[in-house]
Formats: sequence, C-alpha cells, structure tokens
Amino acid sequence: MLKMFKIAVIEKIHEDGIKLLKDHKDFDFEIITDTSESNLIKKLPYFDGCTLRVSKLNSNILAKCKNLKVISRHGVGYDNVDLKYIKNNNISLLITAKANAVAVAEHVIYMMLTISKGINKYNEEVLLGNFKKNASLIETFELFKKEILIVGFGRIGKKLIKRCLGFEMIVKIYDPYVEEKIINDFGGEKINDLDNGLKNCDYLSLHIPLTDKTKNIINYSKFKIMKNNAIIINTSRGGTINEEDLNAALNEKMIFGAGLDVFNNEPIERNNLLLKNNKILFSPHSATFTNECKSRMAKETAKNIIDFFEKKLDKSMIVKL
Repeated sequence: MLKMFKIAVIEKIHEDGIKLLKDHKDFDFEIITDTSESNLIKKLPYFDGCTLRVSKLNSNILAKCKNLKVISRHGVGYDNVDLKYIKNNNISLLITAKANAVAVAEHVIYMMLTISKGINKYNEEVLLGNFKKNASLIETFELFKKEILIVGFGRIGKKLIKRCLGFEMIVKIYDPYVEEKIINDFGGEKINDLDNGLKNCDYLSLHIPLTDKTKNIINYSKFKIMKNNAIIINTSRGGTINEEDLNAALNEKMIFGAGLDVFNNEPIERNNLLLKNNKILFSPHSATFTNECKSRMAKETAKNIIDFFEKKLDKSMIVKL
C-alpha cells in the first residue's frame, strides 16, 4: 500500500496550487491559517512536508516536527526559515525558482517609470484641480540612454535586463558569481567593483538574498558616492538597504528617489520614518502579486512538494545549505 503524505499548506495559496495537491491521491493536505508559533508547534508535528509563504519557521517550531522532511517556499527568499536547524536535521528547502521573475522585473520597471515620470505627483495635481499649474515644476526623467546597475544576476536580473534594453538603457551588472560572458551575452556589462558601479548609475535595482554579506550592503557610505539624481529600487529583501541611511540620503538630497517593495520589518511599523518621506514609492512586498504570478507560484510550490516525494524534483528548486 502506497504511503499517504501529509502536507501542511501554511497560509492560503492560489487555488491552482491547491488543485495540484487535490489531484494527487497520495497526498493529503490541510490549510493552516493560524500561523502563530503556538499553533504551528501544535499542528506541524503531524506533517511530512509543508508549504511556506511569509510565516516564520524557527527552531522552536521545527524542533517539534520530527516527521518534517521538506519545506517548499512560495517564493525565492528564505530568511524566515532557521537554516542552521534544517541543515543539521536533514530537512530539504525548496523555492519557486522559475515562477516570479517576470512579475518582479515588471514591478521594477513600474517603479522606475512612476518615480522618473512623476506619475503620482501629476495624478495629485489633476485631482486637486491644478491641472498644469505646477506641472512644469515637477522634475522628471527619461529612461532612454540612462545607466542602470543591476545587483544580482539570477532569473529576475535576466528578465529585467531584457526590459531595460527595450528602453535602450545602458545596463551594468554586479554579481561576483556570474561569468562575464553570460552577462555580455545578455547585452550587459559586468562590473567587478560595486562602488564604481554606484558612482555612475542613474538607477540601482537590487536582486540579492539577505545574508550576512549582503545585510546593509547599501548604506550611507554608498549613498555618498552615488549621483544626486539616482533612483534606487529594492524588490529583494529589506535588510539589504540600511533604512535609516536611506532616509538620510533622500533628505540630504544625495539621491533623487527610491522604490521599496520590501522592508526590514514586515509589515512596516507605522512609526518608521520612511513612511513620512515623500521621495519614496511604496508597495507592500507585492511585486509577485499579479494574477498570473500567484497562479504560477502556487503551482510550482505544490509541484515541488509532489516532485520531492516522487523523487523527480528539478534540482534548480533545491536550496544548497
């Protein structure tokens, strides 16, 4: 008799992903909406695998989960998982490596255009009845022939470069782990020194995980060397930018503006000074929230779990711990 695998779906995912689990007779699943530590400690020990969105799986929870063999992230980041614990206890970690790249790349372009073209300010002027009264005073830019520095050249970076080249931008790439030929083949230029790239870029877009090496990689000293009309976009992880330094850099006119989809603490605290800064365009960690991407991510999250237990998993989905 075949084993029935019990899967915990931590937080709701798109119905297309749920359907995949429903259609596989060897998998029994339960959706867990109460993601408090106490409830996860109570519920998770009975499951062989779980999906995970933004909830945290710390060692307190994981230590109770003796049956848990795999965690399938609904996304590509995994700073909400105790990596040391799962490595020491042979729990596999999977990501949706292919599902979200287009949505995030488009979100970067949306933020670049919105800030550069002053869309929010123009919109406000029209709604206030000013129409063209102050329109000529709003500073705006073209993307044409501007230089963008993409930090991190994984799947998202590779989707983003194509869209930037469509605007005839000059694309520089900083990623010590990607060969120069690969970057050149995509139409970009490899930068070996981050500071040199920051000095010349008009736009900076971050696409890196949050690690000890990348935490606060963009800080006050970095802002000091950037152009005062530069725009920074972060759709990766909040901790990669020092938020206090960003606020100071904007107030001191070291850079022109910023687009933030991610934050040190999420949801962002109401007393965070960034919320009072009118030079920042915000979104609530929602770059992947297109209808199409939500479906792709849910299906890939569920398929990773199924493929793991059926021993046919695409290796690109596995996080090397």
